[in-house]
Amino acid sequence: MHTFMQQLINGLSLGSVYALLALGYTMVYGVIKLINFAHGDVYMLGAFWGYYVIRFWHVNFFIALVSAMVLTAVCGVVIEFLAYRPLRHAPRITALITAIGVSYFLENIMSYFFGASARNFPQAIKVHSYHIAGISISNVQVLILVVSIVLMIALQLIIKQTKMGKAMRAVAVDPDAAELMGINPNHVISFTFAIGSALAGAGGVLIGLYYNSIDPLMGMVPGIKAFVAAVVGGIGSIPGASIGGFLIGILETMVQAIGLSAYKDAAVYIVLIIILLVLPSGIFGKRTKEKV
Repeated sequence: MHTFMQQLINGLSLGSVYALLALGYTMVYGVIKLINFAHGDVYMLGAFWGYYVIRFWHVNFFIALVSAMVLTAVCGVVIEFLAYRPLRHAPRITALITAIGVSYFLENIMSYFFGASARNFPQAIKVHSYHIAGISISNVQVLILVVSIVLMIALQLIIKQTKMGKAMRAVAVDPDAAELMGINPNHVISFTFAIGSALAGAGGVLIGLYYNSIDPLMGMVPGIKAFVAAVVGGIGSIPGASIGGFLIGILETMVQAIGLSAYKDAAVYIVLIIILLVLPSGIFGKRTKEKV
């Protein structure tokens, strides 16, 4: 029982980062029906920014976190403007291939300028472990979970309570009708990329603090797993992406706990296949009918 609870705590910490990444996927897909496969590499950019400002500018963790969110938000807007906006009315496969191209571009440009070797993320926060009923919980795990939940709640408030959030929901439902009502779809889409990328940047800094290691290819596997989390939860659903992220994180740690670490990635994709067979729209997804 202690082992189960320990892995549950570990899974919640890891899953909260997957959830932040999955939210970016689901927001962009919900608004423009694009799978932004460069999203995991924006997460990597956030981790590297956090690394440099903490190590060389000696800022505290929270300043590094906020500045990484700002930087990655700007990067997300630039990527959307340069790579995706010219293809807005192109076939979806064109935009998908472009997203993969942007992903490889970011990975290789970072490898070229900063090297492909892993770097140790600075310990911006001194680690303390608390032992409760035989379960070990570190202050870093608590911090990651709290920061992630706060960001998720803030996102939900933005979408449900603000004018821009209402515009995002309108563009997601019918962009042409939204434009007729005076909403600028380009502004809404740029804002969506900014928010999703900022969450990815925060996830990058948090995971750097958690694992103490970053590299230019660090966003590849987590990015795909976060996409799986978004699909499992119901892509296009904000609560679904959050729940999906936590489920994938817990599943991964539980598989490691039973001695199958080599198969933790396979377990994630097996769950994806099962979910798609049983619930093709995901746990919180809605079935939509299309006229033929």
